[in-house]
Amino acid sequence: MARAPEFHIDLASFASDPYPDLARMRKEAQIAHVPELDAVLLTRRDDIHRHEKRVDVFSSDQPGGLMTVLMGQNMMRKDGEAHMRERRALFPTFSPRTVADHWKPKFEAAAARVLEEIRPRGRCDLVRDFAMPVSAEALKAITGLTSMTIEEMDGSSQGMIDGCANYSGDADVEARCHSATALIDDHIDRQLDSPPELSALAVQLEAGLPMESVRANVKLVISGGQNEPRDAIAGTAWALLDHPDQLELVRQGTATWQMAFSEYARLHSPIGMSPRRVARRDEINGIVLEPETRAFLMFSSAGRDEAHFDRVDAFDITRDTSAAVPFGAGPHFCAGAAASRCLISVVALPMLFDSLPGLRLAGNVRLFGWAFRGPVAVPVAWDA
Repeated sequence: MARAPEFHIDLASFASDPYPDLARMRKEAQIAHVPELDAVLLTRRDDIHRHEKRVDVFSSDQPGGLMTVLMGQNMMRKDGEAHMRERRALFPTFSPRTVADHWKPKFEAAAARVLEEIRPRGRCDLVRDFAMPVSAEALKAITGLTSMTIEEMDGSSQGMIDGCANYSGDADVEARCHSATALIDDHIDRQLDSPPELSALAVQLEAGLPMESVRANVKLVISGGQNEPRDAIAGTAWALLDHPDQLELVRQGTATWQMAFSEYARLHSPIGMSPRRVARRDEINGIVLEPETRAFLMFSSAGRDEAHFDRVDAFDITRDTSAAVPFGAGPHFCAGAAASRCLISVVALPMLFDSLPGLRLAGNVRLFGWAFRGPVAVPVAWDA
C-alpha cells in the first residue's frame, strides 16, 4: 500500500491551461496528490464515473469546504436523504417539462431583447454583451430574484465561483465572495413575500425547507447557473466560428447545436471539477486515502481521457461525447442540466447565428480557469 504519487503544478500556468498537467496525471497515476492544491485529483474518466457514486467514501458533506463556509451548506454539499429532499423540492423548477413550457419562452424573449439591442452595433464581445445578459436574465427568472440587475447577477456569480476556487487563500477574493452572498441575501429578502411562480425561491418555500437551505440553494443555482451557460454560449460560438467547417455542418443540418455544445463542454469543461471529502479510510488499487483528505473529481480531465476519445484536443462536433461528464454523474448530477441545455443549444446559439448575418471573429480569444473555465472575451463582428 502507498500514498498517492505527488505531482507539482504552477498555479498560474494551471489556471491558464490545466490540460497538459492533467494529461500527465492521467498517464502516470490513477490518483495524483497535488500539494499546491492540498488535494488528491482523480483524472481518469472511469475512476470519476465510479467513485463519484461512492458517497460513503467521497462525501459531498464538507463542513470546512470553501463552498460551505462561504455560501452555506447547499444540496450539493449533502449526501443521501438530506441531498434528495432538497433536490426533490427544487424539481418543479428544473423539470424538463417546466423548462420547455415555462422557461423556454422567457429565455427566447431575453435573447431577442439582447440581440435587438446589439444588432445595430456591428461588433461586440460575446461574453460581456450577449452571453452574460442572456444568462443573467434567464437566471433572474429561474431563481425568482427579479429585482437583481444583470450586472449584479453576473458579478455575484463570479464572486462566488472565485471564492469557491480560492484554494490559495487570497483575502481579497474571499471578501468579494462575502459581498456577493450578502447581496443575494438582500434580494432574497425583497422577494420573500411574493416569489415568482415556479422559481427556485418559490418552490423551496412551498416545500417547507429551512431558510438557511433556501438561501444556500439559491446561491448554488446562481454560482453554477450564470457562469456555466455564459461561458458555454460564448465558448461554443467561438469554437464554431474558429472551425467554419464544423459550423457549416450545423447550418446544413448534418449536426445540431446540441452536438456543438456537448463537444465544447467535453473539450473545455465550464465546470472543471467537483470537490469531495474522504469520509473514511479507503484503498484504491493500492493507493491509501486517509479520512479528511480533500479530493477533486476532475470533470475537465475526464473529457480528454484517451481511453474514451481519440484526438482529445481536437474540436469535432460529430464525435460521440456520451462518455464525457461535464454535468457530473451519479446522485449529484447537475439538477439544472435541462435548463442549461435549453438556454444554450435550443435558444441562445441558434438565435445568435440567425440574427447576426456574417458573424465572424474579430480578435484573439483566451480561455482561463481550471475549477471553472471559460473565455475571457470573444470579440466578434457582423454585417450590421
